[in-house]
Amino acid sequence: MRDLMKVKMKILWAAGAALLAGLFMAEMLTGSAGIRASEVWTALTGGEISSQTKLIVTEIRLPKAVTAMLSGMAISVSGLLMQTLFRNPLAGPYVLGISSGASLGAALCVLGTSASTTLAGSRILMSLGTAGAAWLGAAAVLAIIAMASRKAGDITVILILGMMLGAGIDAAVQILQFVSDEQALKSYIVWTMGSMGNVSGQELWILALAVIAGLGITMASCKPLNLLLLGEHYAASMGADIRRTRALVFLAIVLLAGTVTAFCGPVGFLGLAVPHLARLAAGNADHKVLIPATLLCGGALMMSCDIIARLAAVPINAVTSLAGIPVVIWVIFRRRKL
Repeated sequence: MRDLMKVKMKILWAAGAALLAGLFMAEMLTGSAGIRASEVWTALTGGEISSQTKLIVTEIRLPKAVTAMLSGMAISVSGLLMQTLFRNPLAGPYVLGISSGASLGAALCVLGTSASTTLAGSRILMSLGTAGAAWLGAAAVLAIIAMASRKAGDITVILILGMMLGAGIDAAVQILQFVSDEQALKSYIVWTMGSMGNVSGQELWILALAVIAGLGITMASCKPLNLLLLGEHYAASMGADIRRTRALVFLAIVLLAGTVTAFCGPVGFLGLAVPHLARLAAGNADHKVLIPATLLCGGALMMSCDIIARLAAVPINAVTSLAGIPVVIWVIFRRRKL
């Protein structure tokens, strides 16, 4: 039986990796300029090809595809961490206000005239400032939610608090929009729609390093995360350092969700939906299996949504919401049935 499960998991990993590679190539082929797969391969391997085609492939489509894959993985794993930490199947960066907190931090950078004027001369400084502000905003909301979860402990109370925090933050952002100039307001509205194509080479390095750091912390926390599934008291009785684990998980969530929100905009429902799809695909609650499954599902779904958004010429946030909402409804009815 155990050997059969191992074979099944190997087949699933191979199928997931093949799907991810296929969608990555589809990302490279999708765009207004018609470029063949052979031309993409030639451009990536440094072969002889026109400078215009090479520019489109290496400077526009490759960063966009990498951004979509990393963002999908990061936001999905952050949702998994929150669902484990709060033992709440409806927890996620978007639902509990984490994305709203990161959005407020980013809004202060994008809409704040003094910050924009000071940092506008250097895009890399502006990117670091926006990312830092998003991290702080996400961390602040996450800290409030964590304190509330320890005192209340009730899933409904935590969800309501998260929604109220999100609503309050949205109100603050609306005030910032009202007092901002036209150019800054336009930039912010475009940012809220979400985009994988606005990340430059330097920004992609920041995004990649933050995501890798967050995923590294997550993988190192597999054992205590498994123990937390049975409650903090049980995890503590088994020798887990709850405070250290909680601090590391918080840091990982801030790095993953905050960075993606800063560079790609608030991505709706993906962090809530993908962990459930990963559990369904893997058939396993062990985080050593669940985290890689979430990475594959998150990267694949985000790239699929990005391809659809580009073909239909609509904001990616609209596509991720339409993809994630049915999963959320399914989770609600499934838990109600149970």
